[in-house]
Amino acid sequence: MMLDVRNLTVSVPGRRLLDSVSFSVAAGERFAIIGPNGAGKSTLLKVLCRILPQPAEAVRWQGQLSSGLAQKDLARWVAYVPQALAHTEEFAVREFVLMGRYPHLSPFSNPRRRDWEAVDQALAATGMEAFSGRTLATLSGGELQKVVLAAALAQEARVLLLDEPTAHLDPFQQDQIYALLESAHSRQNLTLLEVTHDVNRAALGHDRILGLRDGRVAFLGTPEELMRPEALREIYGKRFLLAPHPNLNRLVVLPEGGREAT
Repeated sequence: MMLDVRNLTVSVPGRRLLDSVSFSVAAGERFAIIGPNGAGKSTLLKVLCRILPQPAEAVRWQGQLSSGLAQKDLARWVAYVPQALAHTEEFAVREFVLMGRYPHLSPFSNPRRRDWEAVDQALAATGMEAFSGRTLATLSGGELQKVVLAAALAQEARVLLLDEPTAHLDPFQQDQIYALLESAHSRQNLTLLEVTHDVNRAALGHDRILGLRDGRVAFLGTPEELMRPEALREIYGKRFLLAPHPNLNRLVVLPEGGREAT
C-alpha cells in the first residue's frame, strides 16, 4: 500500500470534520474522493499532506508513520495541488515551478543543473515552455492550473493530491488537464488522489472511489459498485438517474430533472 489511513478523526471547536475515516490506496492507483459540499474532502487532502494537523497514528505512507516524517521528507513522497493559489501573482512561471524543487534543495543553496532540468521537463510535459517568462498574474485559469501541475511534477513526488484540479475551467481546458494527469500517471506510475464534484469523472477516470458524507465514509469501492442508486443516495442523500454511456460499456449518472419541456 502506498497510503494507509486508519480511524482518522479531525475536530475543530464545535464540529467534527472527519470521523473515523479509514481507507488504503495502492501504489499507482487512481483514487477519487467525492461527496457533497462540507463532507470533508478538501480537509482530508490537507490532513494527508499536513497542511492541517494530523493525528499521530492515523496515516502511513508505504508503512511509515506520516507523523514521524520531516516535512521535507514527506514532500519527496507527496505533492499537493490546491484549488487556488494565494499571493503568488508576481512570480514568473519558471520561478514558481522551481519552488516545487524545495524538497531536493539544501537551505540557502542555489538550484543545481538537475533542478533546472526537472523544471524544464515539467514545463514541457504541461506545454508551458513558451510561458516560462510570464508572470502568473497574466495567465488564464487553464494556463495557471497547468503551471501548478508543472510545479507538482517538478517536485518528483510519488503521489499527487489533487483538490478539484479542473474547478472553474471550461470543458476544453478540463480535457487538457485530465490528459496531462493520465500521461503523468502512465509515464511515471504516479499515485493520484483526486477530489472532484464530478461523479462521472470519478467513475470513468479512477480505479476506486471514496465517498464522504458529514465527515464519515459513506462509500468505498469500484466505479461499478458506485453506479447503483442506493450507493449514490447514501453519499448525496438524493436520487440520480443512471444511463448507459454512448461510447463505453459503463453507466453514467444524471441528476433527476425538473419539469418536462412543453
